[in-house]
Amino acid sequence: MILKSCVSIFKWHLYQLCRKQYFLSVRFSSNVSDETRVVVTGLGIVCPLGVGVNHVWKQILKSQSAVSSIRDPAYSDIPCKVAAFIPQGENEGELNIHKFFKPSDFKKYSFSTICSLVAAEEAIADAAWFPRNEEELEYTGVAVGTGMIDLIDVVTAGNSLKDKGYRGMSPFFVPRILSNISAGHIAIKNGFKGPNHAVSTACATGLHAIGDAYNFIRNKQANVMICGSAEAVISPISIAGFSRMRALSTNFNDQPKKASRPFDKDRDGFVMGEGAGILVLESLSHAQKRKAKMYAEVLGYGLSGDAHHITSPPENGSGAYRCMKQALSQNSIKPIEVGYINAHATSTPLGDGIELKAIYDLFKEHSSSLVVSSTKGSTGHLLGAAGSVEAIFTIMSCFSKTIPPNVNLDNADINLPVNLAGKKSQSWPKKIQGKIIGLTNSFGFGGTNASILFSKSDYYL
Repeated sequence: MILKSCVSIFKWHLYQLCRKQYFLSVRFSSNVSDETRVVVTGLGIVCPLGVGVNHVWKQILKSQSAVSSIRDPAYSDIPCKVAAFIPQGENEGELNIHKFFKPSDFKKYSFSTICSLVAAEEAIADAAWFPRNEEELEYTGVAVGTGMIDLIDVVTAGNSLKDKGYRGMSPFFVPRILSNISAGHIAIKNGFKGPNHAVSTACATGLHAIGDAYNFIRNKQANVMICGSAEAVISPISIAGFSRMRALSTNFNDQPKKASRPFDKDRDGFVMGEGAGILVLESLSHAQKRKAKMYAEVLGYGLSGDAHHITSPPENGSGAYRCMKQALSQNSIKPIEVGYINAHATSTPLGDGIELKAIYDLFKEHSSSLVVSSTKGSTGHLLGAAGSVEAIFTIMSCFSKTIPPNVNLDNADINLPVNLAGKKSQSWPKKIQGKIIGLTNSFGFGGTNASILFSKSDYYL
């Protein structure tokens, strides 16, 4: 009788254990179903290194710097004399705006919007996503933001109002400076009727836009999202404003290509750049159904606030630490699985070191195995466009298993065992040859932080 009772109790516990495992497996499989897994199927870029992902990626791997001297007399009394401009012209890799736009378009489009439209056209064509029926259009959305409006538009409008009065005010002024106008124009041009969203979180804008788009798909509010950011605000007023904050490099005015030097002991501030990065995200099931090529899968999105200072991160790097940790935790990715980190590092004396501390605190001894680089040595700091452009670089790094270099890293200013990439591109670290995973960071004024985790897609066609 006692034996029979023990057997019954054992069977009951075994049943409960199996039942628990069953529900856990169902819950897990529903969280990572093909409908809620998100992949990258298209990429488009306009940046100081040129136009077109393939062209720009080649320049990155060649350790090219796009920083040049500012020679306009309007900047004569401003300490900073360097910036990273988008090359314009008709040659390969240059932005030929007259190829894409009519003269009348320049009244309604800011340069930032122009960049976003060009990058979006490339990304959409790369993804080969041209929806035709109403359902496809209704489940295709746009999430494209900008960190700040072009201040020169405001100055020009103000001067026009002062000199010419009300009749001198352009009817396009207000639409040109709206932070959601790029998202609106992309949607209107292509007929996309899904979520129409814009983010403006300073230099974290691009990653927040991609992360929000990722969540729209996971929440089944869209099947496809065109997402990213654009920024083109180089002007005397913006350069003067950042110079007054002592945020820009001034020690390399005579050697512009050496001015942006993340992690180097001689760094003295960032170099302002301009551009746009646009990605096409879609659910894995949607991409598989239409047999789309897939560059990468989005494995996690983390975000946090410093609640510390309007422009400076806390010295312990806690905000950066928390958003990276959150990105890894979404799909239980272990720190030892990450092979590359595209750092936010802008070439400022304070910020670069704090980010490295956060990386070391999270990845511990694995920090000496993974590789860290900041592509801002090549492009300068694209402000609100930085996150999306650098997300593309991170995706291409995973896709090609190649680590972009730290341009201008002559003497590393580092007292932690973090493995910084050298001045030349290199292969993916041999010690980390499992799933190819890269992390990218973006941090913005106001203490806002974002991290996104990408992995080379297992479903590339």
